[in-house]
Amino acid sequence: MLSKAKSASGGRKIIVLEFLTLDGVMQAPGGPKEDSSESFKYGGWTVPYFDDFSGKEMGKQMSRPSDLLLGRKTYEIFAGYWPHHEDAWPGINSAKKYVVSHSSMHLEWSNSILIKDNVVKEIKKLKQKDGPDLKVWGSGNLVQTLMKHDLADQFWLKIFPLTLGSGKKLFDKGTIPAAFKLMESKTSPSGVIIASFKRAGKVKTGSF
Repeated sequence: MLSKAKSASGGRKIIVLEFLTLDGVMQAPGGPKEDSSESFKYGGWTVPYFDDFSGKEMGKQMSRPSDLLLGRKTYEIFAGYWPHHEDAWPGINSAKKYVVSHSSMHLEWSNSILIKDNVVKEIKKLKQKDGPDLKVWGSGNLVQTLMKHDLADQFWLKIFPLTLGSGKKLFDKGTIPAAFKLMESKTSPSGVIIASFKRAGKVKTGSF
């Protein structure tokens, strides 16, 4: 299983899970009110493509033991919903939730821990500790930081068959040159590509 493999640097892995458009947009996949910043008007763009196949694949990924590493906005969305719906995500309330925020915040959700200072250093410490893998859902700004410092070990992506032309993108300011290996891929009846990638060293070049 993907979640049981060790990262190349030892310890546990950081796994980034994202919904993406073909042009790389990750903003507000779940609904119009999720994130309308910068006049984004396509919130909820994943909804028409979800089917039983996608739901089952999501269920498999959610059922694997893990702790969460979240940005402030995603944490607040999750904390407002998941504590009351653990039947749909078994173990979510008992899992540790590490929240990265530059400002103090009140954490009411059980097992929530704030990371406010020395973020990169603290995340590196988390990776080296014993425990389940750390999964990052959404959390666009946090993901940019993880990529900038090469801390993301795997990407579990759901790539939807549409383009939006604008919106916050996954591979943006934090992206560094990096090679990846495809671990698994499936396609839903509605055309969603579900693919998992892991880090595979440095970028190699050549010529024909």
